[in-house]
Amino acid sequence: MTPRRGRVRVAVVGLGYWGPNLVRNFSELPDAIVTSVCDVRRDALERIRRRHPGTACHASFERVLVDPAVEAVAIATPVATHYGLAFAALAAGKHVFVEKPLAASYEEAEQLVSLARARGLTLMCGHTFLYSPPVNAIKELIEGGDLGDIYFVSMSRVNLGIHQPDVSVVWDLAPHDFSILRYWLGESPESVSAVSRGCVIADKPDVAFVNLGYRSGVVGHLELAWLAPSKLRRTTVVGSRRMIVYDDGSPEPVRIYDSGVSFREPESYGEYKLSYRTGAIISPPIDSREPLLLELANFCAAVQGRSTPVSTPELALEVVRAIEAVDRSLGLDGQRVRLAPERDGAEPPDALVRRVASGVRVQAGGR
Repeated sequence: MTPRRGRVRVAVVGLGYWGPNLVRNFSELPDAIVTSVCDVRRDALERIRRRHPGTACHASFERVLVDPAVEAVAIATPVATHYGLAFAALAAGKHVFVEKPLAASYEEAEQLVSLARARGLTLMCGHTFLYSPPVNAIKELIEGGDLGDIYFVSMSRVNLGIHQPDVSVVWDLAPHDFSILRYWLGESPESVSAVSRGCVIADKPDVAFVNLGYRSGVVGHLELAWLAPSKLRRTTVVGSRRMIVYDDGSPEPVRIYDSGVSFREPESYGEYKLSYRTGAIISPPIDSREPLLLELANFCAAVQGRSTPVSTPELALEVVRAIEAVDRSLGLDGQRVRLAPERDGAEPPDALVRRVASGVRVQAGGR
């Protein structure tokens, strides 16, 4: 694509908890302009109208699709609607930004990626942590070999609420950690096992523990919960040379521990020695820019042909594939399952559009 000038004309669809953040950040970007917003709730539209009086407000998603002034659509609606809304926007020739996860199944996500690729359109999923300065600082340390061989990664993402009405705690919170791990390690898990419980609503898991196995030998553990006495976003990365604690929201979000254990082969039967090292703890300076602003700037640059997305469609596909594997394990009472193999290819995009595009009519209510 030849790079072009001019601001990207964006419509934000869904004005619940997250949609207004998209409107605010797009409005702050010199390369974007929010031409319209869309939601079925009149009160949500009215709040945006008061804050952004020059923005067109629509209760009908079809109005967005036929508006020639809209070249990109940002979707922040319930997960079950992601596929329908994103598919219709891509079929209408719009670039698409959709909040995580990309879709409610791997098959749906694969169809979106295939259609966007065939139409030459930007499709980007909102894996915001890939734009987090602490996450990127840790990625540089891992790739630079500062930590040595990675042994394991333990991640806790818990808080009291918000219980999502449409998805489990796994579909709500795990996309963050799966995307970070894929970004750091450069590979997807080979196998998963998981247990969960619906404590408040019996058929809606609000706590889950997920174990991951990687071909490289790395093991991972995810603790996910909407039920916890305090909000915690903490990750521990343990390597053969150094260790890291990443505490999102802390004044010092990244702490590097020059600590480790060395093993010496026994010189005689039954003898071995472990050498423990406890060194300095370093807190490097971290950029304080808002990840969402960086993410949306990357989306606009991709639409303009000036850059490629850091949050690639392929990564978004892998995240959905991993979550589906967690659901399979939960359905087997926590048995270890291997990730389903990647499919050979989705239905040809033109045939897919003819089959379903005309039937896509999804209400655009904010999540």
